[in-house]
Amino acid sequence: MTAAGEVDPDIVTRYLAGLVEDGAGALAVLAHTGRGPYLPPATRATVIGRAVALGVPVLVGVGGEPPTGPGPAGPAGPEEEARVAASLGAAGVLVFPSPGDRLAQHEAVWRAARLPMIAFDLYTRPCPPGVLRDLLAHPGVAGLKTALLSDAMGCQLAIALARDAGRLAITGEDRMFAPSLLWGAEAALVGIAAAHVGLTAAVMRAFEGTDLRAFHEASSRLDRLATATFTGPMEGYVQRMLWLAAAEGRIPHSHAFDPYAPPLPDGERAAVLEALASGHA
Repeated sequence: MTAAGEVDPDIVTRYLAGLVEDGAGALAVLAHTGRGPYLPPATRATVIGRAVALGVPVLVGVGGEPPTGPGPAGPAGPEEEARVAASLGAAGVLVFPSPGDRLAQHEAVWRAARLPMIAFDLYTRPCPPGVLRDLLAHPGVAGLKTALLSDAMGCQLAIALARDAGRLAITGEDRMFAPSLLWGAEAALVGIAAAHVGLTAAVMRAFEGTDLRAFHEASSRLDRLATATFTGPMEGYVQRMLWLAAAEGRIPHSHAFDPYAPPLPDGERAAVLEALASGHA
């Protein structure tokens, strides 16, 4: 997005295609990092269409709390968003946590679109274990993404519950990436792959292999980058990842803005880019 929140579809296509070329096996669009809850229906449909056209599985973020920042608003609601995602060829939906009855929300999305659902245990609204068990028993829930960031015990429990229920355990733990794999996560859907996707792919490949040193080295590089980008104020990570994406040439600097970012300290951008340029990542 530009500073005014404008989205260029051609830039979206080039950006997403670059992620796939660099190792992403699927795409999650309109999710937390993509500010999905803040975008109007027409923009959402364009992004979904551009992602699906690349020929990889596409998950679409649906739901979430109403936007509070600048720019266009007016989400259609998770059920309608899921219906649109299905009509445009999405492979599944990532259901944002929202106030109220989470199981009822998932059931409504399921009835609306019949797309496989990924439940979302997000740090802004952690899911109680009993509710997680109910969600994972729903026939439309195919997996669970954890993004608790600093709650190791909560992450371990969520992964265990997903595996016990026969659902896919997906890590969204940018700050506990390697540990979450060791705890049983079987796939990754992480904000840190919004720019330096090759690094995330390297960790996954090393984990699947037998070279412990390669796994340690790749994980250490990822952790150093996450330390520089996933830090307080935490919602600033979206802007930090946009800075990295622009530095890597994935998007032009004119479209490396998060209009919904919290105020960030002076020198933050320079520090993030220095972490990348100095080889810390």
